[in-house]
Amino acid sequence: MNLIYFLLRSAWKMVAIAIITGFLSGGSSAGLIALISSAASQSNTSPLTTIAWGFVALVLVALITGVISQIMLIRLSQNAVLRLRMRLSRQILASELSHLEQLGNPRLLATLTEDVQAVANAVYVIPFLCIDMSMALGCLLYITWLSWLVFIMVLVLMIAAIASCKWLLDRGEKLLALAREDQDILFKNFSTITAGIKELKLHYQRRQFFLTHRLEATASRFRNHNVQGLTLFATTTSWGKLIFFFAIGFVLFILPHLFAIDAETLSGYILTFTYLMLPMDNISNNLPLISKASVALQKIESLGLSLASRAEVATTPPNSLTNWHSLQLKNVTHAYYTDQEDNSFILGPINLTLYPQELIFIVGGNGSGKSSLAKLITGLYIPENGEIILNQNLITEANREWYRQHFSVVFSDFYLFEELLGLENNNLDIQAQKYLEKLQLNHKVKIENGQLSTTA
Repeated sequence: MNLIYFLLRSAWKMVAIAIITGFLSGGSSAGLIALISSAASQSNTSPLTTIAWGFVALVLVALITGVISQIMLIRLSQNAVLRLRMRLSRQILASELSHLEQLGNPRLLATLTEDVQAVANAVYVIPFLCIDMSMALGCLLYITWLSWLVFIMVLVLMIAAIASCKWLLDRGEKLLALAREDQDILFKNFSTITAGIKELKLHYQRRQFFLTHRLEATASRFRNHNVQGLTLFATTTSWGKLIFFFAIGFVLFILPHLFAIDAETLSGYILTFTYLMLPMDNISNNLPLISKASVALQKIESLGLSLASRAEVATTPPNSLTNWHSLQLKNVTHAYYTDQEDNSFILGPINLTLYPQELIFIVGGNGSGKSSLAKLITGLYIPENGEIILNQNLITEANREWYRQHFSVVFSDFYLFEELLGLENNNLDIQAQKYLEKLQLNHKVKIENGQLSTTA
């Protein structure tokens, strides 16, 4: 249901039209079964040409409405995934830096890649599932038209099948949710490999311990939860097929002894159940995709709510000051919060005044707060207490974006963009090349069309 709500929230009118046309397509396909059964009946009195034209009409309706439904849902689903990606990206960029650091890059990357991809995979099959479900519904309507007593028996079997399958599906989805939690830890371990490759290479025991007790242990849990969850889904599929074949056997071998059913009606039942096999098989095979998408949407929503709760005020900053005369920090404090510690570490209160053309050194031991102070000065961290004043302008939520535009910082984890983004200058390449020559880097890197030849 989360997935359906996700699509309805994107464009409910288009979803409604697509579902209606999908049911028309499925109903027409099911109508073909009734027409074929009627044409094969010896008691049929309708002219053959009438049946043939009816067959052609139903085929055209099924094909045209099926194509319309699939095209609309494909466009809708892909647009919804695009908006989801952009919404998450904007929420991340709008969230407080300290909160993003608490969440961690592995969780953010897992959501942006794996979770969004899981949703994309599921929404891709939704158009086809709508067709399959409408075909199944049409076949049930045809069975009802043949005999409402048979429909009641089939309905009882369906209720029993759905109840038993739901129990298996719920357990399978819980295991997939555990696997998704393991995936966050797995991404963290992958990040350790890429970021700590030099340290791991230089320390054999550390590398072996990490591989065995961290990476392999997490990967094994992830595998086990996935195997157990997907095994339950496979069991659900097989159990559903067993009940389905039981229904066919019931109609074929038991029903004729309970009611007087002629051979033509019986053949109609068998033909309908045989036709039902393909859509029911498609629905059951896609259940793991739908469940994974449901788990992914829950993770996305939880991350989105977390980001929204710590979002900064979105503003379009005016031009930054060309000249400034003072930057003051008055009783500024910053608190570090961790899940493992009951108490927080407080940096400050800090009282500091900076003036143009000053050269300031921030020195201290590891963990003394040097980087945190730099982030407070540049507006990346929001002070818990105190004031920051630039040229008599008190920095608040309303003008913090404007305040940040006055700084250019190279942190230890500085990211070098391949392109010179956001710089409107007709002579950008020439000016950048002059800076490279001044820094004696022109033999290492070149700039063409605002793009660096290398960032290595």
